[in-house]
Amino acid sequence: MKLSTRTRHGVRALLDLALQGNEGPIRLREIAQRQQISLLYLEHLIAPLIASGIMRSTRGARGGVWLAKSPLEIKLSEVIRLLQGSIVLVKCIGNPETCPRSDSCVTRDVWAELEGIINRVLGSITLQDLVNRHREREQSGEIIYHSKSLLSILKEGNR
Repeated sequence: MKLSTRTRHGVRALLDLALQGNEGPIRLREIAQRQQISLLYLEHLIAPLIASGIMRSTRGARGGVWLAKSPLEIKLSEVIRLLQGSIVLVKCIGNPETCPRSDSCVTRDVWAELEGIINRVLGSITLQDLVNRHREREQSGEIIYHSKSLLSILKEGNR
């Protein structure tokens, strides 16, 4: 299983919004810059998040995007399904007809069990959990990329 770039960037954009709190609409350009994501790419990947009701947007001089749901209500599994579809380790789990051995295959049982575990974990993690993890790391000094670029931090260290 491999998460798509679309999914990884989409989760980072949502985390960025959640970290901004309720400051009103946030411009996509700001998110793109902070998260080092192409603005054009970001515009395309948020469409399903807006359509699903996770995010809202408004146009104009004071336009931007914001979370339409509480970070506590947004599960990582929901975001992944919206941005890349179901998590499927092997096709025969969801579609046994793809393999003539599906009924008797013991390895299929293992892959199904693993897929279930992955889905349970992702279903138990909310955007708020990611916010909390981010803030814990930020307080410990582990996260530096969010508010400053690595280059600016290196320059400060050389002074």
